Amino acid sequence: MSLLGSLKFVLSRPHREAYPFLGVSGAVTATACYLGRRFRCPALKTVGTASGLFFGFCLYFFRDPERIAPAREGLVLAPADGRIVSIEKIAPPVELGMGETPVWRVATFLSVLDVHVNRMPVAGTVTRIAYHEGKFLNASLDKASTDNERNAMSITLPDGRMVAVVQIAGLIARRIVCSVKEGERLEAGERFGLIRFGSRTDVYLPPGVEPLVEVGQTMIGGETVVAELDA
Repeated sequence: MSLLGSLKFVLSRPHREAYPFLGVSGAVTATACYLGRRFRCPALKTVGTASGLFFGFCLYFFRDPERIAPAREGLVLAPADGRIVSIEKIAPPVELGMGETPVWRVATFLSVLDVHVNRMPVAGTVTRIAYHEGKFLNASLDKASTDNERNAMSITLPDGRMVAVVQIAGLIARRIVCSVKEGERLEAGERFGLIRFGSRTDVYLPPGVEPLVEVGQTMIGGETVVAELDA
């Protein structure tokens, strides 16, 4: 990636979920710095500095860069940035009613440094969304898929097959955002939500579809090919 491309990535526009954080931290920074200088108060200057650092962190964490999905049809794309922590056959989340037949699940862990915007892995219709309360264990652990707070979504492809995506809260994550509704049809690579601040996103492939990625591989949401539906 060129220097210009790197700057565009880091300085990309923030997701709308950042606006409350940016507004409050920006106001505190400006007020504390102004009063700290006027009254020569070191404590206020310290508050202003800390708030300014948090403002910068929010700009970086909530960045929402544009992504270009591959033009070829029949692909399953990465639903999030991050690192693959497990690939195994397991039954889809019971709350989605997709049956008990084990399918390939690709789990991607997102650190606080990764882009946290979630994207559609395939083009299809959102047929079910199920929220499940739970714990806030380290999202890189395998049991996070069943024990942690999560939001599961099933997507029906034009040919009737189904793909599932699960947003999983992490150790310090406290909010899962899903911005789509049941019945909506979206294209592969479109944004559908966000998790803050550190999380995991699992994608369950249709029966018979094999993953093309490996554990430890770095994913780019909306661009990295996870599998081919008709391979």
